[in-house]
Amino acid sequence: MQLDQARLLEIYRRMQTIREFEERLHVEIATGEIPGFTHLYAGQEAVAVGVCAELTDEDYIVSTHRGHGHCIAKGCDVPGMMLEIYGRRGGLCKGKGGSMHIADFDKGMLGANAIVGGGPPLAVGAAIACQLRRAGGGAGRVSVAFGGDGSCNQGTVFEAMNLAVVLGVPAIFVFENNGYSEHTGADYAVGSKDITARSAAFGMPAERVDGSDFFAVHAAMQRALTRARSGGGPSTIEAMTTRFYGHFEGDPQNYRAKGEVEQQRATMDCLKRFRAAVTAGGCITAAELATIDREVHEQIDAAVRAARAAPMPSEADLTSDVYISY
Repeated sequence: MQLDQARLLEIYRRMQTIREFEERLHVEIATGEIPGFTHLYAGQEAVAVGVCAELTDEDYIVSTHRGHGHCIAKGCDVPGMMLEIYGRRGGLCKGKGGSMHIADFDKGMLGANAIVGGGPPLAVGAAIACQLRRAGGGAGRVSVAFGGDGSCNQGTVFEAMNLAVVLGVPAIFVFENNGYSEHTGADYAVGSKDITARSAAFGMPAERVDGSDFFAVHAAMQRALTRARSGGGPSTIEAMTTRFYGHFEGDPQNYRAKGEVEQQRATMDCLKRFRAAVTAGGCITAAELATIDREVHEQIDAAVRAARAAPMPSEADLTSDVYISY
């Protein structure tokens, strides 16, 4: 799919919003005002935006514990996300979910998930619903399961991938291989050394892409989307990427080599690569991108100020939205 200037600028805005959101959280978490664990997504922006760029609000995604980037890429409200992470009443989940449990059903974002490998079974369930709607004359919706390299070893993931193939549902499995799971290298923990080949062994197309290249991710997702929307069944994308921060905020990262992150920021920064690609093409100028940078910075700054000033959930909120009546 050819992306025009307006689309390229919007894609850059989404990627830069994720980066600024995460970089600012890295600073704010040190103040002690943000409750709970936080896992930052900085460095992986091209994957989330490349996957979600052609999805609609009618399509579903299921996220991970490292889910802020997926939320923003899917179009979730950024101020509402900041309120949620600060545990404030006006957040997307009324301040009761926090960083690892953000959801926005109106945007097809079925939730972040603190359980490693917990997302694919949910995504396959949503894909079954998409398949049934399509059989009834509905549009060709799809369901996407995000996961890291650590999740690829979970039995829940194996069962979900197998069921997706058996039923031929429109599910797309996206493994963001940042190399470290939590603290253990994928080159040690993945016995076959090849998540893509393992995925293909279930009987679906699977491909590996450079996760720091938005255009490579976007092209792979287009192929998977075409297959899923037309009734061709599931696919897998393994995106080779990195995270610029630890597994969680406060992680000392003793498992990483000295200078490794600095080198990756210099050579694997997806935003730098995107800027270079679009400005070299001549349709977008560095000044236009700088304007977006300023606007995004102001947006995130305003979101932080609003979150700090917002009220906490009340005691009565403790028992609301716990059960649903059908």
